[in-house]
Amino acid sequence: MSDPVLIMADVQPGGSDSSKREKFVKLAESRTVNAIKAIRTIGKLGNRNAYEYGEADVKKIVKALTNEIEEMKTRLTGTKPSDEVDFKL
Repeated sequence: MSDPVLIMADVQPGGSDSSKREKFVKLAESRTVNAIKAIRTIGKLGNRNAYEYGEADVKKIVKALTNEIEEMKTRLTGTKPSDEVDFKL
């Protein structure tokens, strides 16, 4: 009996540049859509008939999201930011 042979189509050691690009595009599109949906969900907190909040709360939320976007930019440009996630109103 011979050993089973695994055949992997279009897979090269380390992955090809085109497959890495395809993976990046697929994940970037999906994750960006999810992030936009999450931000829109936070925006629904603006219904003053359902929620009570102040300007300080709004500033904290916006600051937390802005800081995270800056960290994302840092990651995408090659430097490593903190992985810590902390948010309190």
